[in-house]
Amino acid sequence: MFIERSEPLTTTTTRPGPIHPLLRGGEDYPFVKLDKRVKALTPPGIVPINFSIGDPRERTPEFIRETLRAAVPEVSSYPAMAGQPGLRSACAGWLQRRFGVSVDPETELLPLNGTKEGVYLLAQALVGADDARRTVVIPGPAYPVYEPGARFAGADVHAVPLRAADGWRFDPARVPDAVWAKTALLWLNSPHNPTGAVTPIETLQRVAELARQHGFWVASDEAYAEVFFDVVPRSMLECGTSNVLAFHTLSKRSAMTGYRSGFMAGDARLIAALKRFRPNVGVATPDFVQTAAIAAWSDDAHSAGQRALYAAKRDLMKTEFERRGWTIEASEATFYLWVKVPDGDDWAWGERLIQRGIVASPGSMFGPEGKGYLRWALVPTLEQCREALTRLDASPDGTSA
Repeated sequence: MFIERSEPLTTTTTRPGPIHPLLRGGEDYPFVKLDKRVKALTPPGIVPINFSIGDPRERTPEFIRETLRAAVPEVSSYPAMAGQPGLRSACAGWLQRRFGVSVDPETELLPLNGTKEGVYLLAQALVGADDARRTVVIPGPAYPVYEPGARFAGADVHAVPLRAADGWRFDPARVPDAVWAKTALLWLNSPHNPTGAVTPIETLQRVAELARQHGFWVASDEAYAEVFFDVVPRSMLECGTSNVLAFHTLSKRSAMTGYRSGFMAGDARLIAALKRFRPNVGVATPDFVQTAAIAAWSDDAHSAGQRALYAAKRDLMKTEFERRGWTIEASEATFYLWVKVPDGDDWAWGERLIQRGIVASPGSMFGPEGKGYLRWALVPTLEQCREALTRLDASPDGTSA
């Protein structure tokens, strides 16, 4: 019913509602900032070849797409928060085949809407339980979501700069015991984004021992565990599940970034707590996506095929970069090449590349420790990689950006 107002509303100074301090006047998410530069600097008529974001341009294998199509129901229903039993079993089966690790799919594994969901929310589920433990330890450079997830949870962040001299690998001895005593969560990432370094099993074992000694959680982001070449990455779960949580995803392994399907596995105590937490922030991936994910986790041949595609692109780009005198560091695994910028100005180099229709990520997007490097994500097709090299060859000096 329409109600006529007898008097007009008076207007005074409008007082806006509150906004979280971290969202007031802050900087854009790094890839949003980069995208703005791409739009501003790309020459007219040129379609950029994008090596910046880790979004594979290869086709999702046909059997996965066909499974998805066949699984779309006539009547839609909310998916179960803990995921289909068949999906949990498929994930556990893959862990057994890949790492020789046995986890209970009922109590030690939880599917996710892509691992980014769990990565962001984890600190919110942990920080605050013990006021004496408000620290999240993050080796950097790092995936840009770890720190905001901690900050939004009200955590204190202790940054551990990774160093080229250490091969960009985390050394737990560089964190004082006084910090471990305040730590709720340590983020590990191996194979490492953005550098492609692989953490040896001896370091993983030492981290597990420290976590159990000091009483903190280890979150091991292993999104690139299936994208390797000469060095086969190990899992934190091989050191036992106590105090440990590992994240895995189909985004890179199976070219399924848009499907948003991953899982976390580890300590049954933490999984139980996260099962209580998760219904407050979302539910599981749609059932038809879960059915496709079951097919993907149950098949290993296609992931080897994906790895071969990346190997071909890696060989091509690595050879050409080295021919130009560019220094490549770490880059043992993942589909990233971590390339040192000769003059140290990663954003300036990145912008010169954009002006030639090529996009790579300035290393400082991943934290101050990455300044002076470019991360090249080898996600364009092989033909697009060749075209990018042609564009580089057409530059005035023929060698540098």
